[in-house]
Amino acid sequence: MAATKKKAVRKAKKGERIRQVAAIPFRQTAHGDIEVMLVTSRTTRRFIVPKGWPMKGKSGRKAATIEAQEEAGVLGKTLKQPAGTYSYWKRLANRFVRVDVIVYLLDVTEELADWQEAKRRQRAWLAPADAAMLIDEPDLSTLVKTLKIPQPLQVDQA
Repeated sequence: MAATKKKAVRKAKKGERIRQVAAIPFRQTAHGDIEVMLVTSRTTRRFIVPKGWPMKGKSGRKAATIEAQEEAGVLGKTLKQPAGTYSYWKRLANRFVRVDVIVYLLDVTEELADWQEAKRRQRAWLAPADAAMLIDEPDLSTLVKTLKIPQPLQVDQA
């Protein structure tokens, strides 16, 4: 993954837009409400969604699934269609670059007690409106607040 990040930084230095992929882990409560999981970033400790650089040989959806497992310790089914996109300013060593992020929904089926970045991140399940208030990126906040889960997943599995 380091090579992919270096490639992205090279593109950014040329003035090109760069992209990342992200997952919004979600689950349905016993009452039928939707909750989303946020994780803290490693450096600033702000609440974000799991995200990362595209991975060579993997689709954006697969890369988002891997990021969710590594950063949030969740497994599940990542929906095929992206839920949306957002952009943010990423801090590099000596500049900021604009990053476009493609976001996928991850229907969580398992929450791991121990995962790769457990010691460096905290995670929290929240109602979408509450999660949106904790997110600094305006476009991501709006995406989370107005989250629409596709209809077949809203059917109660009683």
